Amino acid sequence: MAKKSKIAKNERRKEIVARYAARRAELKEIIRRPSSPAAERLAAQRELRGQPRDAGAARVRNRDQVDGRPRGCLRAFGLSRIRLREQALRGFLPGVRKSSW
Repeated sequence: MAKKSKIAKNERRKEIVARYAARRAELKEIIRRPSSPAAERLAAQRELRGQPRDAGAARVRNRDQVDGRPRGCLRAFGLSRIRLREQALRGFLPGVRKSSW
């Protein structure tokens, strides 16, 4: 079980990322486009640097939805490798079977 404070901090980061996502996309498009003037590109870079650090999507951590474990989280299930194994063996995940060969 992860610390409650870490889980809460990650949730706050998700909210900040969602709040700034549209504006960040606009600014990055201005910076990326070769036809934009140099002054406009410089202003976009300055504004992008002025945004909060947590506004970048790379700062959000994928966590287990059940207990918040930060490592070994599988995207397809939203579970950590440990929780996935437990639930698969109990039969809670439809279509997942234990394999042996």
